Amino acid sequence: MRGLLIEPRSAQRTTAPSKPEARQVSGAKAPDKVSGGPPMISLPFRTRRSRTRASRPQPGLRVTWFAAAIVAAVVPFAATPARAQSYPDRPITMVVAFAPGGSTSIVARAVADRMSETLGQKVIIDNRPGAGGTIGTKAVAGSAPDGYTIALGYTGTLAIGPTLYSHAGYDPRKDFAPIGLIGNAPNSLVVHPSFPAKTVAELIAYAKANPGKVNFGSAGVGTASHVSGEYFANAAGIKLIHIPYKGTGPALTDLIGGHIPMAFAPIPATHSNISGGTLRALAVTSTTRIALLPDVPTISEAGLTGFDASLYYGLVAPAGTPRPIIDKLNAALREALDSDDVKKRLVADGTNVTPSTPEEYAAFIDTDEAKWSKIVKASGAKGD
Repeated sequence: MRGLLIEPRSAQRTTAPSKPEARQVSGAKAPDKVSGGPPMISLPFRTRRSRTRASRPQPGLRVTWFAAAIVAAVVPFAATPARAQSYPDRPITMVVAFAPGGSTSIVARAVADRMSETLGQKVIIDNRPGAGGTIGTKAVAGSAPDGYTIALGYTGTLAIGPTLYSHAGYDPRKDFAPIGLIGNAPNSLVVHPSFPAKTVAELIAYAKANPGKVNFGSAGVGTASHVSGEYFANAAGIKLIHIPYKGTGPALTDLIGGHIPMAFAPIPATHSNISGGTLRALAVTSTTRIALLPDVPTISEAGLTGFDASLYYGLVAPAGTPRPIIDKLNAALREALDSDDVKKRLVADGTNVTPSTPEEYAAFIDTDEAKWSKIVKASGAKGD
């Protein structure tokens, strides 16, 4: 038709080859113009035979595609050992989901310093408090699984938080790769020296005589110290008012300053104040007394038989972290826990050192979450 221009196929397909677009039939040269009309474009007509041949994969292309597929499949697996071999080649961040000054920071710093020496890269503590430790823990769960962001696993964040907070944002079993246990320690029930009660029995009697007038501080809503306090109040049949803080450190600062009368807090954070007389320990939350505070009774001894609210610490990485990297971190952690200086620091703070394999830690997380889930429900504690 005159006056009708047909767009070249090269303009329609951006991936067309650079060879001449017009495939000539029978070897004849297409005319450049039709007399009296617009320029004529040679269209790439194909015979049935030519289309059949064109649709068949060329041997060279087939081999090239197959080789590319093999490389694509193998490279990720080959890269993992290479990454693990060079790991770490930059500093590692260890997230502590509470404010500085608490037991989690004390334990984390004790192992991080020695792990830095073993790994040849600095292990940096990053405190990210809030929402009972779930904010910092959730951030780690969503981090790249490359071994450069890990977390101090803790009873409050891996066993209590997911039960207490319906929107914690992570599953302790599915979203983390356990590295290894560090140890465990009981909470302590401590009061200001001016508080009238000198024993657990006297505290219970005082709280019953003054219902709703006795406050206790904790590291925050949903933490082990919060649930321990609710657990104690429920078992003793008393009413205590919970005052949450963004970590054990701020809670103890207010307790020592006389702003609150009592608190539940881990031994690593309280023992120096107990020894120094700025705090008075009424009890520990384990089933047996501890060597660090042999004169401090258990809550169970006060008549609340079977009361146990011990805590554990460990290290976890985001799920999907390559096993060679997990093994390297576990080896560095175990070496730290086997060293005399780290062991002395932890034991001096009231932590019972319990190194483990990643598999043993994974099993422990399962059993500890089941235990604390029952305690949370029995205590009546609320997080949301």
